[in-house]
Amino acid sequence: MYRLAVLLSGRGSNFEAILNAIKNGYIKNGEIVVIVSNKSDARGLSIAKENGLNAVFVDSKGKNREEYDREVVNVLKKYAVDYVLLAGYMRILSPYFVRSFKDRILNIHPALLPSFKGLNSQRQAVKKGVKFSGATVHFVTENLDDGPIIVQSIVPVYNTDDEDSLGKRILKTEHKIYPLAVKLLTEDRLKIDKGKVFVDWDEAKDFYVTNPKIGGKDEV
Repeated sequence: MYRLAVLLSGRGSNFEAILNAIKNGYIKNGEIVVIVSNKSDARGLSIAKENGLNAVFVDSKGKNREEYDREVVNVLKKYAVDYVLLAGYMRILSPYFVRSFKDRILNIHPALLPSFKGLNSQRQAVKKGVKFSGATVHFVTENLDDGPIIVQSIVPVYNTDDEDSLGKRILKTEHKIYPLAVKLLTEDRLKIDKGKVFVDWDEAKDFYVTNPKIGGKDEV
């Protein structure tokens, strides 16, 4: 059973999606052992407490990036964390953090990487007039939004879209592909080789696209 930590800064909807996937048995080989936030009022911390999970606020005030990250890493080591899941964590990780959990940090980004990295990716997509956007789950490296890609979802971009309407459509698919990525991770179905992720789909993909608890095949 792999021990998972979730880092978040806000509403925690992707954390909640992963938690629900664990509860309903979609993710069988992973358990969330701690949730960490840099915001004391993050809704994700409240969700964690409501579910009897360890919820830790680490204040970043007056600390540089590495100093703060060292505190967070110490918390994760205390809970003997195997993998770190970033779920709306609005901080850029320091090289120290990334090296402490090399190839063991996942992130979800609301765009089809490598396009539209960084903040306001939905706004960037609408401004560019792309016809499709989506979400990407990837391993985290020292370069922002540049790690090996695990799985992506695709959604259409309509002429009537603004960043909010597109963001809501993308978020629905985030809640499907992030649990999928965690499932693959905790079943040892992911292998990184020369900067690429190779997925041993086996029965996992068929289970995903037919499982009403998780999502439908038309959005993967």
